[in-house]
Amino acid sequence: MKGILTKWNTWWDIGKVPENKKLILREDVLDRLKRLLPSKEVLILTGVRRSGKSTIIYQLIDFLLKSVSAKNILYFNFDEPLQEKSIKTIEAVFSEFLKINNPKGRKYVFFDEIQTISGWEKWIKKYYDLHGKDIKFLITGSNNSMLSSNLSKLLTGRIFTNNVFPLSFTEFLKFKGVKIKSLALQKEEIIHYFGEFLDKGGFPEVVLEKDDDVAEMRLKEYFDGILLRDVISSKNIRETAKLSELVHYLITNVSTLFSYNKLANTVGISLNSVKEYLSFLEDAYLLFQVNFFSYSVKKSIMIQMPRKIYCIDNGLRNAVSFRFSKDGGRLVENLVFIELKRREKEVFYWKNSNEVDFVIKNKDDSLTAINVSDTNDINKREIEGLLEFKKSFKRIEELLILTNDTEKKEKGIKFVPVWKWLLGE
Repeated sequence: MKGILTKWNTWWDIGKVPENKKLILREDVLDRLKRLLPSKEVLILTGVRRSGKSTIIYQLIDFLLKSVSAKNILYFNFDEPLQEKSIKTIEAVFSEFLKINNPKGRKYVFFDEIQTISGWEKWIKKYYDLHGKDIKFLITGSNNSMLSSNLSKLLTGRIFTNNVFPLSFTEFLKFKGVKIKSLALQKEEIIHYFGEFLDKGGFPEVVLEKDDDVAEMRLKEYFDGILLRDVISSKNIRETAKLSELVHYLITNVSTLFSYNKLANTVGISLNSVKEYLSFLEDAYLLFQVNFFSYSVKKSIMIQMPRKIYCIDNGLRNAVSFRFSKDGGRLVENLVFIELKRREKEVFYWKNSNEVDFVIKNKDDSLTAINVSDTNDINKREIEGLLEFKKSFKRIEELLILTNDTEKKEKGIKFVPVWKWLLGE
């Protein structure tokens, strides 16, 4: 155990985090976590595998080393191949840390991919209750099931949760070395990089990779890892071929309407299996379902009601899907959905005679309706859908069409280039 710990915690010997572990700072995420470090609550980072959670931990450790003894900081990745994975493993790691360093004062404990240990929340609760602010825990996981009802019961009032997504467009530009000083003067440069972002996505190591073939192989490896480790192995899936067929069908058809019955018939599995597999894929942050908007929750989640599906990252989707020439519109819509999730919006779709791609239920119960177009030649259905929605509901905050490059206001609808919207403009 000592050898494994010293391998992961090189700062115990050299006093700093190796440069190759830190990469480029993601200030928004990092600043939020820095502000939470003095608190006693357990910090939980969740998000899809390879989205940058471990790098953010290393960047936090690098920040702490400016004011905290290296001997007081423990990092361990439970993806490490170990003979046993149980609460005893966590206890052994922590005990060895205390034995090696004998740290004085507040200790900072970073446990990566802890969801691989059954019952981990019981161990965290025990030490949290025993030591309070004397130990600061930050844990990560690549599966939303770690935020289970069991965790809620055990750690109610003791956790702060933060979701880590692949890079936003703003972060993507920073990783590419682009500093935005003037949108007007840099418009062509920004649009160029938007095209790259639309196609290759925002996984940090993929964005930094200069060889396109290597980038694609890396994305395929990510996909296989998510499916195998966070779905098949963790959920003991037996019908692996059917699961793979379902995932590839959905990932190819992002942004389109589907029903559970149609999926069951297409793939040749039971209705219950479809629902269960989709739940597992959502837990792994690979795919997301969007329900029909209705003030009746019962109607919104009815099993026969069509849903829409989206993927965590365009690059990942493109690397493993069957590509079609008409994919442009799907990719833009998928990009907008992920940005809405990143902004922590409650997202639905709506359809009557016409369709609204996204309905946002705001915190004050007002509604924002968004349609997405990948061209400047706006189809009249996009406009009619928003106007029909406005007639059907009260308290409309905003009607928005995200365009290729059109910017105007007409019939109470705001037209904004999607690249500009992604930058928060």
